[in-house]
Amino acid sequence: MAPPKILLCGDVLGRLNQLFKRVQSVNKSAGPFDALLCVGQFFPDSPENLQEFTDFVEGRSQIPLPTYFIGDYGVAAVKVLAAASKDSANQGFKLDGFKICNNLFWLKGSGNFNLHGLSVAYLSGRRSSNGLQFGKYSQDDVDALRALAEEPGIVDLAATSDMPSGISDSLSSDSTVSELVAEIKPRYHIAGSKGVFYAREPYSNIDAVHVTRFLGLAPVGNKDKQKFLHAISPTPASTMSASEISMKSPNTTLSPYTSVDQAAHPKEATKRSGDSDSDSQYWRYDVSKKRQKYGGGDGDKLCFKFIISGSCPRGEECNFRHDTEAREQCLRGVCLDFIIKGKCEKGPECSYKHSLQSEGESYSHGRPRSENASAKRSKECWFCLSSPSVESHLIVSIGENYYCALPKGPLVQDHVLIVPVEHSPNTISLPQEYEIELAKFQNSLKMYYKSQGKDAVFFEWVSKHGTHANLQSVPIPSSRAAAVQDIFNLAAEKLGFKFLVMKSNNNSDGRKSLRTEFDRNISFFYVELPGGIILSHVVEDNETFPAQFGREVLAGLLNIAEKADWRNCALSKEEEMKIVENFKKRFEEFDPVK
Repeated sequence: MAPPKILLCGDVLGRLNQLFKRVQSVNKSAGPFDALLCVGQFFPDSPENLQEFTDFVEGRSQIPLPTYFIGDYGVAAVKVLAAASKDSANQGFKLDGFKICNNLFWLKGSGNFNLHGLSVAYLSGRRSSNGLQFGKYSQDDVDALRALAEEPGIVDLAATSDMPSGISDSLSSDSTVSELVAEIKPRYHIAGSKGVFYAREPYSNIDAVHVTRFLGLAPVGNKDKQKFLHAISPTPASTMSASEISMKSPNTTLSPYTSVDQAAHPKEATKRSGDSDSDSQYWRYDVSKKRQKYGGGDGDKLCFKFIISGSCPRGEECNFRHDTEAREQCLRGVCLDFIIKGKCEKGPECSYKHSLQSEGESYSHGRPRSENASAKRSKECWFCLSSPSVESHLIVSIGENYYCALPKGPLVQDHVLIVPVEHSPNTISLPQEYEIELAKFQNSLKMYYKSQGKDAVFFEWVSKHGTHANLQSVPIPSSRAAAVQDIFNLAAEKLGFKFLVMKSNNNSDGRKSLRTEFDRNISFFYVELPGGIILSHVVEDNETFPAQFGREVLAGLLNIAEKADWRNCALSKEEEMKIVENFKKRFEEFDPVK
């Protein structure tokens, strides 16, 4: 299969007539192209271009090919994007953007999606500290992309509105962008907002064999007639051999974010303070007032590069601590935020460990753990009942091997977590006899939901990096039960895979099949649907898979896309306690422990 053909564009500034006239010309001579991706400011910079822009958005003029944009700011941006956010067509699992009109899609916030086989990451908007509704990115958006650096697979293309600082002496812009791309290491990085065309020589990445090609694009209709439209046709990294991925052209340079800066100013490197902009790529958090587990060495900041890779290009001239114990904890599957900050803001949504691991406790193998390690682990775990971190006010029922709790940020009312009492990374690998109690909890929840005219959907993300499992139970209206399998299949198709389908007369038989196929060295997702159908998918090491896949799909089914992220549903402790009290009263007659 031929690689996809993608057009890239700089700041559009609402000049859609000129843009699409040029696109049609290029498409005729060198196409057909599969998609157009626009970076920089997409909306008009003045009211003069508003009518032209509105003609396309409202359908009076046609957009010739699927067009994606990230620069969600400018004249009329708030009006157009607010309407799109409320449109029922945009409710649900929108991996490839919010639809504005035919062939026009808004990539909101940050994300990573599959575009004709290419892994595309994006950060929409600019850095801003004010309260703009649109046009800015948040720290949560940055953190979500930052997590890509810790996932398997290679990002083919990264799109940002602003150019990164350090990419050129005359074009420096956003230090957050430079830090981000240095971490996720895309094969192509596309940006705008500087008003010029700039194609940099490819540069090598630290701890990666592939190079990155940076391209800054000029605005549409710029007076200097600099290039605003560029075509690429990259083969997806997921289909390339190791030798193809590692090929470098003769003009490849060192990374502009690390070694180039040090090589150009070797004497200054030792003089820089820990607060310098260029140093920001090497550390994440100041631990002087947070956690000093890894004391010793100069300064209170840990070198992020050393923790991730075991080496640092600055060597002895690095201003931050190269802590081997922190590095070892990283290799044992401990959450990076926990290592560096002493806590993880993702909470129970994080798939990594939130406790220090003794030697031999790596998630990659199953050696027995010591009692001391188990005690230390459960002390920090969000779900261990003995942990001071557990939010016990959310617990609604406790059995011998499992307990039920309401989640933080529930998707819907009566959303429940079934959690093993034992610290286990999944429910599949627990002893067979535990399945009896699990089935009781599941059947009780089914009967409880049925009394309200609803059916139960159970799903679990089984990560080989997992810490403490939770099987999620979400009620859906019985009228939607017939559609749920199709919705999951559609979401899977967008991610480029097909579910393995198992049909059984009862959940016990279906779970028995899952246990037979289980391998602790792989990650997989499964969902138990009404009618005894189980969908499962093994996630390959080079595959990008959203940890919140199950929740996002059900949010789409229920037309509540804004609740796909649990953080949008967070409640105060007082509200949570009230919800728990009401749930207990309703569930009491169904509770198998009573």
